[in-house]
Amino acid sequence: MGGGHHHVTPGSEPKKDQDLQAIKDARIPLAWRDTCSHLLIHLNKCRRDTWWNPNKCDHDRHIYEECEYNAYLQRVEAKVQMDKIN
Repeated sequence: MGGGHHHVTPGSEPKKDQDLQAIKDARIPLAWRDTCSHLLIHLNKCRRDTWWNPNKCDHDRHIYEECEYNAYLQRVEAKVQMDKIN
């Protein structure tokens, strides 16, 4: 039994190549600009359009949070690989 595998929802993969102009135009704060910013743009738009109704943007929020988790897993794996080299 191999545990620890995470099911990846389509569209929740972190992207290294971000549309920086779109992120800037969406006024995403610098602290939130990472490999999941492309999803945060859509989530924030949904939130604004629905007056921050917590029941309306669940899918977008789930995809964004999963992307952040996947990005975290990538950083952990990169650290493990780096430790093996050193």
